[in-house]
Amino acid sequence: MQLEIRPQPSSFWSYASPVLALLLTVAIGIGLFMALGKDPVKGLQVFFWEPVKSPYAIGELLVKATPLLIIALGLAVCFRSNVWNIGAEGQFVMGALAAGGVALLADKTTGPWIVPVILAAGVMGGMVWAGITAFLRDRFNANEILVSLMLVYVADLILNYMVFGPWKDPAGYNFPQTRTFEIVTQIPRLMQGSRVTIGILLGLLGVVALWLYLYRTYAGFAQEVSGLAPAASRYAGFSSRRALWVALLISGGAAGLAGALEVAGPIGQLTPYVPAGYGFAAIIVAFVGRLHPVGVVFSALLMSMFYIGGELAQSRLGLPKSITGVFQGLLLFNLLACDTLIAYRFRFFKPLPVSAKGAR
Repeated sequence: MQLEIRPQPSSFWSYASPVLALLLTVAIGIGLFMALGKDPVKGLQVFFWEPVKSPYAIGELLVKATPLLIIALGLAVCFRSNVWNIGAEGQFVMGALAAGGVALLADKTTGPWIVPVILAAGVMGGMVWAGITAFLRDRFNANEILVSLMLVYVADLILNYMVFGPWKDPAGYNFPQTRTFEIVTQIPRLMQGSRVTIGILLGLLGVVALWLYLYRTYAGFAQEVSGLAPAASRYAGFSSRRALWVALLISGGAAGLAGALEVAGPIGQLTPYVPAGYGFAAIIVAFVGRLHPVGVVFSALLMSMFYIGGELAQSRLGLPKSITGVFQGLLLFNLLACDTLIAYRFRFFKPLPVSAKGAR
């Protein structure tokens, strides 16, 4: 048995690969639960049934899925353009910082108009942070992977400085956090008794907008071609520099919007724990969703199951916090392994019979 290259990439395995990767992740997860002395049935129930067993659980699932969906949509534009933005986590943090700064300016007399301003500030914060990467790549040909990744840690340090210093709540018992935002600054919720905000509607609107942009507009076609084939795009009159800036600004703006929705929604203040790893997890979401807007919706729901399942596994099964990262890593590893079947296939050979004379 050996791998041989296919005459052309398999369209079947392009969609079947994520499904096979999920099945392999589940199978390895069962072995992992057994190795840790836990009931694998209860372990799988915690990860795949508990997050959807009630309306409240589904609401919490959507709360987790919202930032993952919005960030992954922006990353899909980047990766389709061959721009490797690994720093969405930093853009998420800077969007949260910018939105939090505006929210802190509000008082009890502020009107509801502050909510769109907060969201716009978050988008601008993420775009500015991604623009640094675009500028360094465009002007000095710096590697966008390293630049965007290092800017994540810079953003974390800026956040820590602000919540430990100028924005620290004087009435917060010395905890590193800002004061709780005014009620008027909170993102409107879809229904009473649920933490789901209009962010999920913005995410679904983004799915439709991105699908139209990529598959129904000339600009979307030019964006993808400029990233994948710069020489051909220049011949056709497309600008690879423009594709770089558009991809990073869209991605940064989406991550910043997710940060604004998070701090002005479920969190309600700035703390050092705003960076929850959504920016890195959204990379997996984008690839599991095949960089397609609709596929990203389902992969965001799956990844949010891993987040909630990991939290429940800590309290109910006594597993460590790192179990969430283990499942995320397994899914990405299995996806990359299964993607081999898109361009390659297994070829089985029957052993040739050995003649009696040849045997002697």
